[in-house]
Amino acid sequence: MSDDLDLLEKWRNGDGAAGQELFRRHTDTLYRFFQNKAAGGVEDLMQQTLLACLQSQSRFEQRSSFRSYLLGVARYQLFDYYRRNRVDAAHLEFNTVTVQDLGLSPSLQVVQACENRILLEALRRLPINFQIALELAYWEDLSGPELAEVLEVPLNTAYSRLRRAKQLLKEQLERLAGAGEQLEATQTNLAQWADAIRAVDGSGALCDLDGDSEPATR
Repeated sequence: MSDDLDLLEKWRNGDGAAGQELFRRHTDTLYRFFQNKAAGGVEDLMQQTLLACLQSQSRFEQRSSFRSYLLGVARYQLFDYYRRNRVDAAHLEFNTVTVQDLGLSPSLQVVQACENRILLEALRRLPINFQIALELAYWEDLSGPELAEVLEVPLNTAYSRLRRAKQLLKEQLERLAGAGEQLEATQTNLAQWADAIRAVDGSGALCDLDGDSEPATR
C-alpha cells in the first residue's frame, strides 16, 4: 500500500483516486477533531484541510507523521472558521476563548450510550487550545512531540499545557457534575470514553446534548 506521502504526491500530480484514498484514511481523525468544536460544516472543514495540505505540501518537512501535519493544518482551518464570522476576529485569543464563549452549540455529539454529555460540555468550556490538547491526547493518542508540533509550541510547553488542560477539565466537571459518585464516575470514564470515540465510524451513534440519539452522518 502507498503511504500517505506517496498518496499526497500522486494527488498533487493529478491522481484523484489517490486523493480519495488519502481522505478515506483520515476521515475519522478529522471528523473527531472538528465535531466537538464546530456548529456545522464539518465536512467542508475536512475537505478544506486536505486541500490545504495539498497546496502546502512543500512546507511539510517530514520530521514527524503525516497525521500530525494534517492535524496542525486542521487547527488552522478551525481558527479560520472561527474568524470568518466574527467582528472581533483580530482579537480572538485561543489560549483563553472557549467554544462556549463563541456561542457555538453543536447539535450532535459522539458519546457512548449518551452517558457522557457532561464530559463533552466540560471540554467545550476549556480554552480552545487546551481543549485541542486534551482531545488529541485522549482521542488520537498523540505523543508529546506530536502534540508539540500540532500546537506549535516547545515540547515542555505541550506537556505543561496538557497538565493544565486536565486541571481545567477537572474544575469544569466539578461545576457540571458536582461532588460525589457522579463526578468520580465521569472522571473514571474519561479514558474509556476516549476509546469509544476512536472506535466510532460512519455507523456510530450520535447524541445531542438533550439526549436524542440519531444515526451518525458525515
